[in-house]
Amino acid sequence: MKVLYLLDSLNRGGAEQLVLDVCRNAQANDLNLTFAATGGGAFEEDFKTSGVEFLRLQRRLPIDFRIIGQFRKIVKKRQIEIVHAHQAVEAVHAYLACQGTKTKIVLTHHGYIADAKNLLTLKFLIPRVSANIVVSRALVSWYETENKLKFPACPTIIYNGVDEKRLRGESGKLKRELGLADDDLLIGMIANFYRDPRKDQMTVCLALPEVFSKIENSRCVFVGGAEAGAEAKFQACVNFCEERGIADRVHFLGARRDVPDVLAALDLFVFSSLQEGLPVAAAEAMLTKVPLIVSDIEPLLEASSGGRYAEVFQTQNASELSEKILKLLTDVNLREDLSNRAFDYARENFSIEAHLRELKKLYRSIL
Repeated sequence: MKVLYLLDSLNRGGAEQLVLDVCRNAQANDLNLTFAATGGGAFEEDFKTSGVEFLRLQRRLPIDFRIIGQFRKIVKKRQIEIVHAHQAVEAVHAYLACQGTKTKIVLTHHGYIADAKNLLTLKFLIPRVSANIVVSRALVSWYETENKLKFPACPTIIYNGVDEKRLRGESGKLKRELGLADDDLLIGMIANFYRDPRKDQMTVCLALPEVFSKIENSRCVFVGGAEAGAEAKFQACVNFCEERGIADRVHFLGARRDVPDVLAALDLFVFSSLQEGLPVAAAEAMLTKVPLIVSDIEPLLEASSGGRYAEVFQTQNASELSEKILKLLTDVNLREDLSNRAFDYARENFSIEAHLRELKKLYRSIL
């Protein structure tokens, strides 16, 4: 089958990383894939060398009829059978481009809906595409209760997949960079700072003074950029650490290309979030055998099988988060048991091979 994958931007994020992993593994999994982007970003060079045909377009208008025409030419010239979109904006362009053809449109729903315009676009698209993929059961419920989005038929649940091969990192590299000792215990959260209420780095900051007071050799890193409009949220975290006198033990590293090296250095991964689809970052932690602590929102409970494969704390409860961090950092056997069990679970459910297996099953069903 011939499939065209679309993204509107190539910035670093969970959906973009998933699509990049799919591109890198398409040929090995017998998927004839072409990839097109209508905007650039930090991942552009990675997509160019991903092993699939890369087409770089440039959208200039919210609904760009030039892009619609280009999509239509691509579909006809390459005899594309399925167009798979991951963002509302490129999905509506694909839908208009494929009118009057037999090409099927697939739309994956990853999570947070940014604004009213995207919500309206999704209301238009959901009943009109050939298949809706949702990355967790919890997200279906969120869409229906919080966003009043109704699916005409039960959507297909396909978990995000992670390519283990790209997660091989050097364990001592980050600690050397930060001037830390080999036996320092390193807590980490990998997530961008968003202007909307999505990620919750502040609760992690609030939990750290208690942890640091009891474990002298503990440190924390935050990896992720701050999008436009989120500068105040980022600065609030920095200010808190300075005011509490812990700034020398908390490192804000910004966006990084060496996430495998970061994961290899961590003793504990904290994923504090307010709303998710099914985060790639959590699966990456499991697949690198980093013990995981997650907030108790439904998608993260689903990702951890109800807390079997991660410690869980009440969302925005910094005191409980401190207790969970201390529980794991003071018991190496507990950390190893949790991380080993989570690794086996993640390999079965969140590997790129598992994702592509379910994806091809869906493609065959709609052709």
